[in-house]
Amino acid sequence: MAFDAELADRIRDLLTGTIGLTEKKMFGGLAFLIGGHMAIAANSKGGLLVRVDPAESAEIVARSNAEVAVMGGRRMTGWLQVPGVDTVEELADWVELGTGYAGSLPAKT
Repeated sequence: MAFDAELADRIRDLLTGTIGLTEKKMFGGLAFLIGGHMAIAANSKGGLLVRVDPAESAEIVARSNAEVAVMGGRRMTGWLQVPGVDTVEELADWVELGTGYAGSLPAKT
């Protein structure tokens, strides 16, 4: 199944001008990478996959509608699955969270 192109466009609009930004199809969606690290992705169901500091995963889940992502039957602390995001403000918050963490990591060469 293809990723949600409208959501990907909304994310792309928020990331315009971001240094080190690349896009790559992965995890069944379209991922946006900063310095080679996935920050956020639009999935096929209109939701997001967001990379966060693993130490903050539980706190973020407790205060939001996000869940820790499960890949291959394994809970992936530091990766959050977020169902549909309706507002620009809500999407901007998730984009900022994902890009902030990905941007804090040493760039891949």
